Amino acid sequence: METMKRTKIRELLASKEIGKEVNVKGWVRTKRGNKNVAFIALNDGSTIHSIQIVIDVAGFNPDDLKLVTTGACINVNGILVESQGSGQAVEIQATTLEVYGTADADTYPLQKKGHTLEFLREIAHLRPRTNTFGAVLRVRHNMAYAIHKYYNDRGFVYLHTPIITGSDAEGAGAMFKVTALDLDNLPRTEEGAINYKEDFFGKSTNLTVSGQLEGELGAMALSEIYTFGPTFRAENSNTPRHLAEFWMIEPEMAFYDIKDNMDLAEDFIKYLVKYALENCKDDLEFLNKMYDNELIERLTFVTNNAFKRLTYTEAVEILLASGQKFEFPVAWGIDLQSEHERYLVEKVFNCPVILTDYPKEIKAFYMKQNEDGKTVRAMDVLFPKIGEIIGGSQREENYDKLLARIQELHIPEKDMWWYLDTRRFGAAPHSGFGLGFERLILFVTGMANIRDVIPFPRTPQNAEF
Repeated sequence: METMKRTKIRELLASKEIGKEVNVKGWVRTKRGNKNVAFIALNDGSTIHSIQIVIDVAGFNPDDLKLVTTGACINVNGILVESQGSGQAVEIQATTLEVYGTADADTYPLQKKGHTLEFLREIAHLRPRTNTFGAVLRVRHNMAYAIHKYYNDRGFVYLHTPIITGSDAEGAGAMFKVTALDLDNLPRTEEGAINYKEDFFGKSTNLTVSGQLEGELGAMALSEIYTFGPTFRAENSNTPRHLAEFWMIEPEMAFYDIKDNMDLAEDFIKYLVKYALENCKDDLEFLNKMYDNELIERLTFVTNNAFKRLTYTEAVEILLASGQKFEFPVAWGIDLQSEHERYLVEKVFNCPVILTDYPKEIKAFYMKQNEDGKTVRAMDVLFPKIGEIIGGSQREENYDKLLARIQELHIPEKDMWWYLDTRRFGAAPHSGFGLGFERLILFVTGMANIRDVIPFPRTPQNAEF
């Protein structure tokens, strides 16, 4: 069948050109009708909404119409007319129909509605065709665009940091090895250890857990940079908040102190939430209706209110005085758990919270030490339903203090010479933070499980597709 240029459904639903001949292509969501007329709900992923195709059965080959089932892909020419039903202003009166691809009604997994999110995770290759995941993925796209726009408009430089690295930015050790060695015939040193000198890079390498350290190098020349890329953690964490492969946004700024860092983090995340409210309205309304009826209210609240700022010590005092029974007991010096963070946000302050000045023992080696000798200029942004969404700090620019901390934690100096060099040559005060992209999408969409806000989740014992 000869076709004209396709118009996306999003544009057709907003069109006022009644009587115009149009072409639309997409996947069938539903088909209903009788022997005289058929109604097809067609979706092409450009919007949460489907457009109704009206088929005058007498004018079409019945064998073609039989192939039009839920999941089939079709190509339709027709006339854009005012809709006779409620729910949308326009529909298409079909003149020609071509079936691109059939979907067998007995085997297509999405024939029926009401599938659980757990079931849809098992068919991640098809779940983008559902309303839920179409909405989530469009929000994810909009947030990625907004991140680049925010930093570009403020003069930041987008820096690509390595995915394969010889350093462990977090000092956590839970990293994926990268090797070209034959695992069935590993070369050994005289002491019996694996001889990485014979590996591709001549040393032991891993997938990165963070682009931060390399980002700092860029900030020491370009003043303000940001990274936005995949990161990897080999932790055996089967929770609704952890992935083995996820994306991080990590700005690093020369001449920013901890207050500047907090100001940027708050402004940045408010910008993103506001962008979502303004540009993802239909998808957010769907998610608000189907999954979290407080979603839009919560997003609006974040954009309209200042974040509460207090120290870690003040937060611990509040938690201890609360009388609340926590699964993990509270004491000064512990790494706060999600239950503690959410209690502060949801029960005490009822707004996002920024905690600062954490004990140095529970934070990374590169954080600037306070004069008390016990705490560092760290900051975590805590959100309702999520807990920590941003983690950052003012970085230690003093060479001697940084070296002493590296030695104290037994981090090999030979692996960190390049990082120490930035403190030897033109050191500058600087700060930065990391925003977990999927945690942002969790908050913006109201979804409960992080595996439902990334197209193909990578978790322990799961690396499908």
